[in-house]
Amino acid sequence: MMRQYELVERVKAYNPAADEAMLNRAYIYAMRAHGTQKRASGDPFFAHPLEVAAILTDLRLDDATIVAAVLHDTVEDTAATLDEINRTFSPEIGTLVDGLTKIKRLDLVSKRAAQGENFRKLLLAIAADVRVLLVKLADRLHNMRTLQHMTAEKRARIAQETLDIYAPLASRMGMQEMREELEDLSFRNLKPDVYATISRRLADLSAKSERLVESIEADLTQRLAAKGITATVKGRQKRAYSIYAKMERKSVAFEQLSDIFGFRVVVDDVDTCYRALGVVHTTWPMVPGRYKDYISTPKQNDYRSIHTTVIGPKSQRVELQIRTGAMDEIGEYGIAAHALYKDGSPHLATESGAYQWLRRTIELLAEGDSPEEFLEHTKLELFQDQVFCFTPKGRLIALPRGATPIDFAYAVHTDVGNTAVGTKINGRIAPLLTQLQNGDEVEIVRADGQTPPAAWESLAVTGKARAAIRRATRSAVRRQYAGLGRQILDRAFERAGKNFSDEKLRGALSRLARVSTEDVFAAVGRGEMFSGDVVKAVYPDYKDERRSNAPVPAPGPKPHVNGAGRLSLDKDQTVRLTWPGRDAAGGEGAGQDAGIPIRGLDRDVLVRFAPEGGAVPGDRIVGILTPGEGVTIYPIQSPALAAFDNEPDRWLDVRWDVDGGPHQRFPARLALQSINEPGSFAQIAQVIADHDGNIDNISMRRRTQDFTDVVIDLAVWDLKHLTAIVSELRAKRVVSRVDRVNG
Repeated sequence: MMRQYELVERVKAYNPAADEAMLNRAYIYAMRAHGTQKRASGDPFFAHPLEVAAILTDLRLDDATIVAAVLHDTVEDTAATLDEINRTFSPEIGTLVDGLTKIKRLDLVSKRAAQGENFRKLLLAIAADVRVLLVKLADRLHNMRTLQHMTAEKRARIAQETLDIYAPLASRMGMQEMREELEDLSFRNLKPDVYATISRRLADLSAKSERLVESIEADLTQRLAAKGITATVKGRQKRAYSIYAKMERKSVAFEQLSDIFGFRVVVDDVDTCYRALGVVHTTWPMVPGRYKDYISTPKQNDYRSIHTTVIGPKSQRVELQIRTGAMDEIGEYGIAAHALYKDGSPHLATESGAYQWLRRTIELLAEGDSPEEFLEHTKLELFQDQVFCFTPKGRLIALPRGATPIDFAYAVHTDVGNTAVGTKINGRIAPLLTQLQNGDEVEIVRADGQTPPAAWESLAVTGKARAAIRRATRSAVRRQYAGLGRQILDRAFERAGKNFSDEKLRGALSRLARVSTEDVFAAVGRGEMFSGDVVKAVYPDYKDERRSNAPVPAPGPKPHVNGAGRLSLDKDQTVRLTWPGRDAAGGEGAGQDAGIPIRGLDRDVLVRFAPEGGAVPGDRIVGILTPGEGVTIYPIQSPALAAFDNEPDRWLDVRWDVDGGPHQRFPARLALQSINEPGSFAQIAQVIADHDGNIDNISMRRRTQDFTDVVIDLAVWDLKHLTAIVSELRAKRVVSRVDRVNG
């Protein structure tokens, strides 16, 4: 366990002006607070916060952060209080400890909704001061180093949480060394057998290649020196998790990997980086597609370096990173390398790209997405590498790899994304789903009044684009409901003989418990609020004497014959219209099998259509055999087929035997939602009649005062005929929704 004087010496080694008294005070305070507490390993608990502080001294962080690390478990695990820490140390340290205490109480590996909400709290806790995240990452790193003392179940849970949340966060903060160690430790606990196999093979390869690595280091150093370039060249072997991830990503075996060793070339300045690159490329052939310049276009986490791969000495692929010393420090320590000391006072540079990304992510919290959506969007951005594209005016836009012009448009501005209708990539018209490449110049073609299709949400890669598309879709649906609700209210007030205006409705908002008239219109359109209630709210003395308020008939069927049909009222108050001699699927009698044009069946087999929705020519169909009862024909999209997934012997390969024009009708079922007003059903029936459809059965149920659910069984010639009827019904003002039912 680190001693008191060792902690002070570690901090003063990089910050001679450190507050030695405060560091000593923190050491003693935490040691007394934790007392005889033990960790799962049996070690004194106090050893853990000291190790966390030691990790942070390697990052050369300020006194307040080191003290917060020493104290970070006191409020949660001892009798210490936040007020006491504020008094004993400072409000700044108290704020850091409070943020860490809140994070410790989160459970990031839990049910999805809870995980999303906790992840919100995590980011909010680190938003005000990113040093909270640095302490938390160091805390997690030490816990992962000692994870072997936990139960297997707890090891797996913590390792998965680390791989899902903390390692990507370390990467986004630019702390690559910490990210790699967190990933490797997680991998070792989640897949111990795979980890052991890869580690063993890496050790064997390292022993065989030791002289090769030394040879390449010496050769490269000598060639650079010959051109007057002083450089430090260091070879390093990739970690087990990095190797495993690449094998999985590219579906290759270990033997097929050619860049297990990487070499870092560190020079004095930017100009020398490009001179060194010239030496490398004129000495050895470059591997096409493996050159990336992150100096001219840095990553969002401030990472800067030139990457290239060449066929080097002894025909070995050599992966090189060329950078300055300052870039190397930022590449290893990320945002922690931005700790600046001015007049003995530490400051974390909040203008860094990593911090800016964190702030933009926090802004998503204000967008109103659900916790699950927020978690999904943030994870998308945490895990993906980047491509760099440009607007026509030269603005650089960094996007996750695999991003499309849709993501680009929303990265420029939400309004640009919402009004996008097309794109030009490098001056040429291209589909909006084109995957963008590094260096592409992207121009977005816009149109006023455009609303993004809901399908874009599943096609977008960035969280910002997905969130914006979802909001735009919700707004569009809300506008549609509001427009429908306004029409319903116009007619309701007209029937009541009352004047209607937005001003009058605004005066009744408090009685309707709504904030705006738009809320009222949308609620009526969705069926959440009755139009009669709105009339009464605007005119409290109004009494609705319409027939809809009359007593409901007593339960029991009360048939009324009308032509060949029969109208009845069931016990559940559902109105049904049926024709004698027809079954539920629209055939002439239950079990009717005469003349059904299906190939793939024996003539003597009894054939019937699916009882809920039937099937029509043009549908892809399947037959389900029931021994002793015959074959039932279902459309391939029928959800009822899921019941037969485990009975493959009952599935029959059948197809339609229909040639030329229509010869007979086939059963189909439609579910409609109509506005409840006089003549609405007449309009629906007229559409079906105009298109030569034949109604076999109707079921109507009053869903609310303003809407009626209608189920229609009809007979049509084929799928084209049915589609024409559905399209015409959807165009009717009295119909708010039409869907085909596939039983």
